[in-house]
Amino acid sequence: MTTTITTGLATREGTVQDNADAARVYRMSTGTVGAAVIDGIGHGPRTSATAPLLAEVAARVTAHRGALAGILSAGLLIADDGPDGEEANAVGVAVLVDDAGARAAWVGDCDALGWDGSRLRRYSSPQVMGEWVRQYGPPVEIAAHYDDWVRVSLHSATVATTGEVDIPDPVVILLSDGVHDQVAISVMEDLAREHHRDPQAFANALVAAAQADESGYRDDATAIVIRSTRN
Repeated sequence: MTTTITTGLATREGTVQDNADAARVYRMSTGTVGAAVIDGIGHGPRTSATAPLLAEVAARVTAHRGALAGILSAGLLIADDGPDGEEANAVGVAVLVDDAGARAAWVGDCDALGWDGSRLRRYSSPQVMGEWVRQYGPPVEIAAHYDDWVRVSLHSATVATTGEVDIPDPVVILLSDGVHDQVAISVMEDLAREHHRDPQAFANALVAAAQADESGYRDDATAIVIRSTRN
């Protein structure tokens, strides 16, 4: 039995100039796929120029050595603050998909989800202060106030602070927070039902579904969708 892996990738700049998101899919000669979504912290020319490099490294190393290695290798590129002390920083998620299945790794608040044909499941857990605060039971609105405070980034990622998870579902979705924060999970489930057989259409639909908030702000939105089919 062989596995056919198809992929889709989409990104859209938000209402603040310079898309700080980046995404890459790398396919090896064996068919193994490494993919990564990077979400730069802040905006500006340096961040938007660095994010694609981080995504390329993360995707390629993931295909060869696994998602944990991909995330940590991308982190090494920005581990030093640079001569001016203003090196770019980012969060990210990567996944290795091959005949054996899928394994993802992440830092920060990028998401890894899976669709099994009937339900959409979030496999990653956001590394933000809001999630930490929720463990102590304060009102929801207080915890939500801290959701933009990232606890772990690529700059500081280690083996111990990088999340890892196996994803057994045939469709894997990687998202920047510009999608998962601005698209309701019920909407994403509807899109999965409609588009799960076509990863590119699914990725396009996820990014297009991201809507501006009450203030008119819309974040950069990026999605990678990977579908594995057993033949």
